[in-house]
Amino acid sequence: MANNKSAIKRWHQSLKRRDRNRATRSFARTAVRSLREVAAAGDEATTATALSAAYSALDRAAKKGAIHRGKADRTKRRLAALAAKA
Repeated sequence: MANNKSAIKRWHQSLKRRDRNRATRSFARTAVRSLREVAAAGDEATTATALSAAYSALDRAAKKGAIHRGKADRTKRRLAALAAKA
């Protein structure tokens, strides 16, 4: 446990930030998972919509710092290839 006032404040801030990042990452993962399911089903129109939603969720997570920018770009690249193949 933190020993001084500023360290206690930083600890509380890190807990809030962790929860916020966890929610953002979870939202992005869910969007990616739903895209993979839709792509496996083979519906083109729904795949395009799900791809757009996944891009948005990944960009938002990277912008907020919940995931690394490179990871978001790499995931988007792989999802685009998956959608093109489906």
